[in-house]
Amino acid sequence: MEKGKISSLQMAFMMYPTIVATAILGVPSITARYAKSDLWLSPIFAALIGFLTVYIAYKLHKLYPKQTVIQFTEKIIGRIPGKILGFLLLFFYIENTGLIVRGYAEFVVGSFLVHTPISVIMASMVLLCAFIVRGGIEVLGRAAELFVPVFIFPICILIILLIPDLEFKNIFPVLGDGIMPPIKGAIVPGGWFSEFFLIIFLLPFLADMKKGMKSGMMTVFAVMMTLIMVNLLVLFILGSTTASKNYPLINVSRFISSADFFEHVESAVMAVWIVGAFVKISVFYYASVLGTAQWLNLSDYRPVVWPIGILIVIFSFWSLPSTIDVSRNDINVFPLQGILMQTIIPLLLLVIAIVRKRNHKGTETS
Repeated sequence: MEKGKISSLQMAFMMYPTIVATAILGVPSITARYAKSDLWLSPIFAALIGFLTVYIAYKLHKLYPKQTVIQFTEKIIGRIPGKILGFLLLFFYIENTGLIVRGYAEFVVGSFLVHTPISVIMASMVLLCAFIVRGGIEVLGRAAELFVPVFIFPICILIILLIPDLEFKNIFPVLGDGIMPPIKGAIVPGGWFSEFFLIIFLLPFLADMKKGMKSGMMTVFAVMMTLIMVNLLVLFILGSTTASKNYPLINVSRFISSADFFEHVESAVMAVWIVGAFVKISVFYYASVLGTAQWLNLSDYRPVVWPIGILIVIFSFWSLPSTIDVSRNDINVFPLQGILMQTIIPLLLLVIAIVRKRNHKGTETS
C-alpha cells in the first residue's frame, strides 16, 4: 500500500511541528490558569506522557513490525472488536484533524485576515495537504525536512529580539503553591504529547528501524524544551496577565521594536505558525487516510484521500459552532480524549499482546 521509506530524522521532523505548531500558541495561557508563575514546569510533567506514548508505540511496533495499529488490533483482541476499535481510532483522528483545521482557520481569521471567509481558509489548507498526502510518506517526509528549519529559526530570532524586554523576576516564587498547580497545568499539554502515538503509522516505513525509539524520545525532549522556552518567554514578558491572553505568543511578539524600524513581527509569527500547522494537518491527514484504507482492506490509500478530505472539512465546519467552543474543547475535551485514545488504550493493547504472546509460547513449549 505504501512503498515509500523515510529516515528516523525525517520522522522526527514530521512529529516536532505536529506537537509544537498548535501547542505554542494557546497552551501557555491555558497552563498559566492552573500553574500561574510555574507554567514553565508543566511541560516537564506533560512530557512524561510523551515518553510513555513513544515507548508503547515502539513496543507495539516491535511485536507487529510491518503493521499499523489499525491492522494489529484485530490480531490482539479479535476481528470484530479490532474493527470496532479501529473505527473509533479513525473517527478520533478524522474528527481531530477537522478541529485542528478549524483552530488554524479561527486563529488566521481572528488575528489577521478578518474579512476572509473562514470556509476559504479551511478548504484551501485541506486542498494543499491533500496533494502532499497523495504524494506519499516520502514526499511528506521531505516537506517536513524542508519546512521545520523555517519553523524553528524565526522562533530563535524572536527570543533573541525580546531579550531587552525580559523581566526575570516574574518567575518568582518558584513552587509558591506547591507542586500540584504545575501538575494540573500539565494535563492540557499532556493531550498534545499523547499525539506522539502517530509514530505508529510511520514506524513501519522507517529505513533505519533501529533508530526509531531514539528518534521518538529525542523529539519528545525537543518538544518539551521548546514549550519550556516559550512558556518562560511569555512569563517574562506578560507575567501574571498570561492567563488572560488567547494567543500569548502573538502578544509577546508585538513587544519587539528595534531601532524604530524592526516592528510588527507578529505577521512573521503567523507565517511560521502556518508552516507548522501545514505539517501537522498533513501528518494527521496521512494517518487518517492510511488507516482508513487499511481498515477497508484496500490495496491503495490514494482513492480515499479526497473523500477523507471532504470529511475533514465537514468536521471542521460542523463539529463546533464557535471560537469559544473550540477553546473549551482544547481545555476540557481533547486532553482527556487524546490521552485515553493514544496512550491508555494502546497501553492496554500492549499488555494484552504481551500476555497472549507469552501464553502462546507457553502452550508451544508444553
